[in-house]
Amino acid sequence: MIRLKLLIALTFVTILVNAQGKILGKWQSVDDKSGEIRSIVEITERGTKIYGKIIKIFPKPTEDPDPVCKECSTSDDRYNKKILGMEIIRDMMKDDDEYTGGHILDPEVGKVYRCKLWLENGTLKVRGYLGPFFRTQTWQRVP
Repeated sequence: MIRLKLLIALTFVTILVNAQGKILGKWQSVDDKSGEIRSIVEITERGTKIYGKIIKIFPKPTEDPDPVCKECSTSDDRYNKKILGMEIIRDMMKDDDEYTGGHILDPEVGKVYRCKLWLENGTLKVRGYLGPFFRTQTWQRVP
């Protein structure tokens, strides 16, 4: 009987750990207008919060292959820093089946938005808010 209870408890803990960890990993950010892959963002956990860093970019032939965030606010610590390696998702906290409370930076325009992340059908939904307006992107897990 004790073995059965221990097995059930371990199974439950494994399910909980795996459910939280599904958002962690590498995701392809996709341009919602062109459908092209723009970057690979690695989502990690530090303490109780979630962060995302650009680990690869896919610039168009006419774009700078190693861009910096010239459009970022001068008060932002990412201003004039390389986009490759830049932390664009910060301070996200788990809230039921989604992550909220943090921010996401769009380095192409230099704007920071309130953010919400959630998993839906194996994809990552990334929503940025500016006031009452929002835009949602669908990111694909890197195979």
